[in-house]
Amino acid sequence: MKIICVGMNYASHNKEMLHSLLLSEPTVFLKPDSSLLKDGKPFFIPDFTSEMHYETEIVVKIDRLGKNIAEKFAPRYYREITVGIDFTARDLQRKLRNDGMPWEISKAFDCSAAIGDFVPLEIIGQDIGHIPFHLNMNGTKVQEGNTQNMIFKVDEIIAYVSRFFTLKIGDLIFTGTPAGVGRVEVNDHLQGFIGERKMLDFFVR
Repeated sequence: MKIICVGMNYASHNKEMLHSLLLSEPTVFLKPDSSLLKDGKPFFIPDFTSEMHYETEIVVKIDRLGKNIAEKFAPRYYREITVGIDFTARDLQRKLRNDGMPWEISKAFDCSAAIGDFVPLEIIGQDIGHIPFHLNMNGTKVQEGNTQNMIFKVDEIIAYVSRFFTLKIGDLIFTGTPAGVGRVEVNDHLQGFIGERKMLDFFVR
């Protein structure tokens, strides 16, 4: 199982991060399977950062083997989605970027990919292109988005990444985060929602 992530996929987030690139292709990076955090287990802030950020995203689970998938056939390769958090050591990422170095270690460390419970799209009752989602922290809504505002839609992402990586059953795609990313501290309580359906619920330690 691999975790494929798309960066800079919402214009609102790009603006808040002062990214001015005009993207013609998705920006893709990977996380190892050791990044996975699930079943409501707590997230422990690692000792190599003093600025840990949440980034709330819709996560798609691949359920068929595929390579070089045409965009029009991409819906055949997924049925379930959830909310996830791409944890980012922002201070480390900033330093690495400024030094012109790869920044995977700021994104792909252990337990940096939190996921909630997966549910079929038909239960959500929404088209993949119109999924509202949000994150509550300590009972207050701190981030909100809708997949209709993605720069690259889910089916485009699947078509693109399958040119480079064979997609396998159980692979996860983090589809990008909207504006509203922020810092987490010890004892914060994070709850992720699709619409009003709670998908994700855990504490920061």
